[in-house]
Amino acid sequence: MSEPTPISDPYAYLNIVKNPDGSITRDLTKFPCTPATPDPSPQTPVVSKDISINKSKSTWMRLYAPSSTLNDAVPSQKLPLVVYYHGGGFVLCSVDLQVFHGFCSDMARDLNAIVASPSYRLAPEHRLPAAYDDGAEALEWIRNSDEEWIKSRADLSNVFLMGTSAGGNLAYNVGMRSSAAASDLSPLRIRGMILHHPFFGGEERSGSEIRLANDQVCPPIVSDVFWDLSLPVGVDRDHEYSNPTVGEGSGGLEKIGGLRWKVMVVGGEEDPMVDRQRDVAKLMKRKGVEVVEVFNDGDVHGAEIGDPSKRKPLFASIGKFISSFAAL
Repeated sequence: MSEPTPISDPYAYLNIVKNPDGSITRDLTKFPCTPATPDPSPQTPVVSKDISINKSKSTWMRLYAPSSTLNDAVPSQKLPLVVYYHGGGFVLCSVDLQVFHGFCSDMARDLNAIVASPSYRLAPEHRLPAAYDDGAEALEWIRNSDEEWIKSRADLSNVFLMGTSAGGNLAYNVGMRSSAAASDLSPLRIRGMILHHPFFGGEERSGSEIRLANDQVCPPIVSDVFWDLSLPVGVDRDHEYSNPTVGEGSGGLEKIGGLRWKVMVVGGEEDPMVDRQRDVAKLMKRKGVEVVEVFNDGDVHGAEIGDPSKRKPLFASIGKFISSFAAL
């Protein structure tokens, strides 16, 4: 088998053009979107609807609920709530992309859960920590919401932060913030985090980044561009936002351990970031956090987003992780 052709122009690969004022022009034709499906029908096992969060920031959220739970005027039991942040290197994508809509719909169905997928402002127009601010604001909105699906159908004492790729990084950093203010979020109670192919980086190339330098999904040269566009101006990839292992992380991990949160880290052996994901998992364990690791042979970055056939086993693992809290 021949070596894949290296990606030499990451901007062309990403279909973005950098503008003189520091913004970028995105070619959105590569990312088909889909509307919400608010009306239940026999062909629609999961319904969804869009809710505004902050009009001044143009942030919003798509909610997903199994149709079966909406059939009961008074639900027999409330469902776990998964707050899911989408991927895209903090630079691309949106909540309503077909791939993320399909992923969240399948997750709500297979986990029998309410899924809330908040939007966040993108870089470089809004560099980090803007996305973290928006992710945390979404939790505050959920906490105070009178929205019927959340108030009547979601169990706010059984909440999980989840994200794919940059969304996994976002879930991690929002989790760190939330652990410091856990009592302020009442009645919302976070039980754990599910980091799905989380996006982490660093200045020195890891072993997997060297081995998979010519990866065709998200090679290190493309990750470098994402970090260059999203990190605060003047910092490098060893900043805590991209590389939590520098300086052994912050005190937030001890708080997460003290709150008895559990963290699930899902990755693929053919993802250039896999060594970094393992390193963050090791760091969390050293800090007293219970970590469940699921690393799959042959899987590329974000495998289950692009390949729906891989979702069933992923959601089975997540379902087991969520149900492990029922005994606590």
